[in-house]
Amino acid sequence: QFQLAESGGGLVQPGGSLRLSCVASGRSMDYYAMGWFRQVPGKEREGVSCISNSASDTNYADSVADSVKGRFTISRDDAKNTVYLNMNNLKPEDTGIYYCAAERRIGMCVRTPHSYDYWGQGTQVTVSL
Repeated sequence: QFQLAESGGGLVQPGGSLRLSCVASGRSMDYYAMGWFRQVPGKEREGVSCISNSASDTNYADSVADSVKGRFTISRDDAKNTVYLNMNNLKPEDTGIYYCAAERRIGMCVRTPHSYDYWGQGTQVTVSL
């Protein structure tokens, strides 16, 4: 069983930073593309960023949502079976539940939620004064 567990969410003021972590257990992440998604009530789940199983295959122009370009950075440490999302200059519109997801895929990742097979439980991020 492939399980994902997010952590690092919380309350932060506008302009602040957070680092989300997602630890995978049950199998290696080596052959999986990893993604971060977020959802707010009444809206569809949005693909924030993804990273291919091999970071060199990631098309960085397409792997990050326009709304977070220049502010969010995804990275992975396969030795630790962990993927990260560094979030800087946070804005109130970044508020939502952030989910980590995995798709068994070789090659470029995609930010389409229905492509992903495994999901974590989510971590709440709130950006507010």
